[in-house]
Amino acid sequence: MSSRLIATVLIATLLAGCGTVRESRLNPFNWFGGSQEEVGFAPGDIVERLDNRPLIDQVTSLRIERVQGGAVVHAVGLPPTQGHWEADLVLENRGRVDENGALVLQFKAFPSPIRTRQGTQASREVVAGTFLSDQTLAPARQITVRGQRNALTSRR
Repeated sequence: MSSRLIATVLIATLLAGCGTVRESRLNPFNWFGGSQEEVGFAPGDIVERLDNRPLIDQVTSLRIERVQGGAVVHAVGLPPTQGHWEADLVLENRGRVDENGALVLQFKAFPSPIRTRQGTQASREVVAGTFLSDQTLAPARQITVRGQRNALTSRR
């Protein structure tokens, strides 16, 4: 009988403490708190990310494929050595068309953090692609992908 009494008292004590655990730091739902509105950030502000990736050495091919709502730009780049990674086609001028009616993309990729071999051309090729919406493409007459030593252009 005493073991039942002890168990009942322990359970009652634990349940009574639940009210204080709800507001305590032991509760994982309280670890990050609620969301708060930040003051001083206007909806029109654009926060640009620092992109310190260098341009790929050469752009060897460019293909533009029409899809619903825009186009997908595919490019193949050729760096001087193997191991380049995180390749992207990055819009220049925030996606604005230049004076020639060209929408210019930079082909960027990180080089290998360790020294690597040159290897064959096929082993060094890096592929990147990006989607461009119809709104972005509307004012453009041509799309140019730039590398460090060359650029390839596709015209309408």
